[in-house]
Amino acid sequence: MVELHMRKRNACVIVLGDIGRSPRMQYHAQSLLEDNYNVDIIGYMETRPLDVLTVAQPKCKIHELPAVPITNLTPKLKLLFKAIWQTLSLLMALISIRRPNFLLVQNPPGIPTLVVCYFYCALTRTKLVIDWHNYTYTVLALGMAGGEQSRLIRLTKRLERYFGAKAHTHFCVTKAMKEDLQRNWNIGPVTVLYDRAPAQFHPIELAQKHELFMKLSKDYAQFMPQCYADLKQSGVLESTALTQKLANGTVLYKPQRQAILVSSTSWTPDEDFGILLQALESYESVAVDEPQVYPSLLCIITGKGPQKAHYEAQIAKMHWQKVSIVTPWLEADDYPSVLASADLGVCLHWSTSGLDLPMKVVDMFGSGLPVCAFNFKCLDELVKHGENGFVFSDHEELAEQLRIWFEHFPNNPSIIETRSRFARILQQFQELRWRDNWRLCAAPVLESFL
Repeated sequence: MVELHMRKRNACVIVLGDIGRSPRMQYHAQSLLEDNYNVDIIGYMETRPLDVLTVAQPKCKIHELPAVPITNLTPKLKLLFKAIWQTLSLLMALISIRRPNFLLVQNPPGIPTLVVCYFYCALTRTKLVIDWHNYTYTVLALGMAGGEQSRLIRLTKRLERYFGAKAHTHFCVTKAMKEDLQRNWNIGPVTVLYDRAPAQFHPIELAQKHELFMKLSKDYAQFMPQCYADLKQSGVLESTALTQKLANGTVLYKPQRQAILVSSTSWTPDEDFGILLQALESYESVAVDEPQVYPSLLCIITGKGPQKAHYEAQIAKMHWQKVSIVTPWLEADDYPSVLASADLGVCLHWSTSGLDLPMKVVDMFGSGLPVCAFNFKCLDELVKHGENGFVFSDHEELAEQLRIWFEHFPNNPSIIETRSRFARILQQFQELRWRDNWRLCAAPVLESFL
């Protein structure tokens, strides 16, 4: 044991993207710190990372990469310029880190990350570990003319396959991806490391939900009560659109409260937000016709990304009576509370490779929130229709699921029974958290490189 702690324990985690929006790699870094590693993190700092990585943490150093300059080049020349810029900036960062036992690299993006990291590891005799979240070539093909058949995408795939196979070991997010890497890419050894929610994602009490609604009501009118008449009642101390707090400290739901639906999206083409808008439009029509059967629906849509402004403009044109939408920017501590306070989650993610799983569903399950998730090839490794959530393939199926779930809300005996059954299954899911799963699956692999 003494000999183990005297050995050098240095790790470098590389994210050629926004560190703050790469939760899995942040959890890797946190787990490494908790296992007594010195950790260098290389990536962009567009969003604030977890406090545990930044606040009074001498064993962790973040090396911020300079943003790629904006140019007026053609799309293909932009990609070339970006690759050259990132290659040089990544090399400069690697020169400045503590000599690591291993590099733990997120893929995608794999170009130029895998190429640069391979040569660095070859020159410094450092072990290369790749954490496969998806395939770079399938993500790039999504916005490229010609798709996967274009010359640039075929070149990307060849580079990703060649340099990916050079790594000493691999993690991936699903069994389906492990099988594909081994069978079609001749890559190994591969360890499946499922995403699991960290401890901050958990069910919360009604009093904590009330505190969240009070906080959100300061910035979003949808959380404010329609009137403050109930404050005049004897014993009512605070009121929101959904809850009220009595003078004796008791918090109650309002009898005719609206339901909360939450969805976290990256506002990118691989998450078609239009599906949710169409489903909500269908729900609005039914709820207006039968207001005694269907409640008002408050939709909280979190996240940021390139298509956010486009859809916010569409939302602004919607003059709905029974459905309202807010797109808040949440503090890191508030996001888990929002999930735990909702009545239903919606996941619009579909995989460009068909082989990855949405972490947002993992977070929702960790918070005890049932989910409606868009269906794709390996989703059943996480969401099982009718057992811990629902699966849909288009806006019509999602609209039907919303109508069923919220019919006679919140007093529908059938839905109460279904939610209780889901809660029992999700409680089992919550028993294995990221930290325990990482120590079980990842730690032994990485320890072998010391």
